[in-house]
Amino acid sequence: MADPSFFVGIVGNVISILVFASPIATFRRIVRSKSTEEFRWLPYVTTLLSTSLWTFYGLHKPGGLLIVTVNGSGAALEAIYVTLYLAYAPRETKAKMVKVVLAVNVGALAAVVAVALVALHGGVRLFVVGVLCAALTIGMYAAPMAAMRTVVKTRSVEYMPFSLSFFLFLNGGVWSVYSLLVKDYFIGIPNAIGFALGTAQLALYMAYRRTKKPAGKGGDDDEDDEEAQGVARLMGHQVEMAQQRRDQQLRKGLSLSLPKPAAPLHGGLDRIIKSFSTTPVELHSILHQHHGGHHHHHRFDTVPDDDDEAVAAVAAGGTTPATTAGPGDRH
Repeated sequence: MADPSFFVGIVGNVISILVFASPIATFRRIVRSKSTEEFRWLPYVTTLLSTSLWTFYGLHKPGGLLIVTVNGSGAALEAIYVTLYLAYAPRETKAKMVKVVLAVNVGALAAVVAVALVALHGGVRLFVVGVLCAALTIGMYAAPMAAMRTVVKTRSVEYMPFSLSFFLFLNGGVWSVYSLLVKDYFIGIPNAIGFALGTAQLALYMAYRRTKKPAGKGGDDDEDDEEAQGVARLMGHQVEMAQQRRDQQLRKGLSLSLPKPAAPLHGGLDRIIKSFSTTPVELHSILHQHHGGHHHHHRFDTVPDDDDEAVAAVAAGGTTPATTAGPGDRH
């Protein structure tokens, strides 16, 4: 009969490989857009180091085949992710990332392997490498704690995907059981911590999954929205006041554009005022009487300039100056 740890280890391999494969959608997007956008590259570099060290650990541990298969697959995927990120990263980011990759994934890994193979032997070698692997794994499991703080602060699970939390929970639980079966505490301790953190993430998800996301996504954004609304109201009030002043100026200009009634200096001026409502033919008759008839001459001795303009406008088009000059022309 096969050892139960083997079946548990197979299940752990499947779950862990699914976790390692989760960024495939992200890198498909990066390749399509030919840009790394705002995605972070450091998690892939550190995970590549962790899986590489675990692979080295599994090679030196008796019965560590399942450790080698899962972490070897993870290291291959992480190496692809790092390569793709380097291919599409901006020049400044690429230069910085190359330095980190060379220092961590080449320099540090090579140093650990060289020291372990040359200076350490037997159980000591396995102990030192196991401690390093456990420390890196704890760091990887602790990374999502930032997302947990965000969930509590915003009361929203938007930034903590359920699938990732669920797979971390399963991964930690399965490998914790495996570590108990094979009595490997370097695997058990970090995965037990991961299981506890995964449980806490699921609890937070259940607590806040029905909570509606705040409109402002946080207190600072709400304050910014209120400030923006206040500015908008102030601007609207100023625009309204400016429109009222403009309307007053337009009404004032309209009143100024109307012809002012002149004082009746001569009796004949009444006839000119009456001519505003006459037709051009009747007006022509009146003017003919003024220039031809001597008995009416004393009624049209002097006409003010404004009245001359009014008569000229009526004779030209049959309209008054109030309708030919709009209020806007007065400003």
